Amino acid sequence: MRVEFLAAMRRVANSVTVVTTDGPGGRQGATVSSFCSVSADPPTLLVCLNCDSRVHDAVHSNGTFCVNVLPRGLEELSHRFAGFLDEEEPDRFSNVALKPDLEGPSIIANATAFVCKTEQAVRSGSHTVFIGHVVDIHRGVDEPLIYLDGKYREIAPLEK
Repeated sequence: MRVEFLAAMRRVANSVTVVTTDGPGGRQGATVSSFCSVSADPPTLLVCLNCDSRVHDAVHSNGTFCVNVLPRGLEELSHRFAGFLDEEEPDRFSNVALKPDLEGPSIIANATAFVCKTEQAVRSGSHTVFIGHVVDIHRGVDEPLIYLDGKYREIAPLEK
């Protein structure tokens, strides 16, 4: 069932998102595929983080996180925060353009960003679902980068 589930999930298009956090539990970030809105009133969203990941423990400890929806053209940042470049550059934030002078979770420049205060953390299988109340929003400058079937994509309008 696991293999069938993963194969089917590869057919689901997702915006490429990087979750960041900063605070007493440390500054961490990771590329994630499970993110969605929960409610508009009050603004609430959720992210699912692997319980074995560094970002999971930091989000749990800090009580805040930011979901950065990457704009097209930032595939390298997706790879970096997915850990593919950790041997070459262990600090995932090194040379990453961030919004200046902000306290709390890091906001990646040009990304659409949702800064959240954690309201609930629910364990399900290998992941924890973090539900966060949105306390700040930064609108991005471009359409989102999309990931589908192991490849990055861009949104294209349907021709009529």
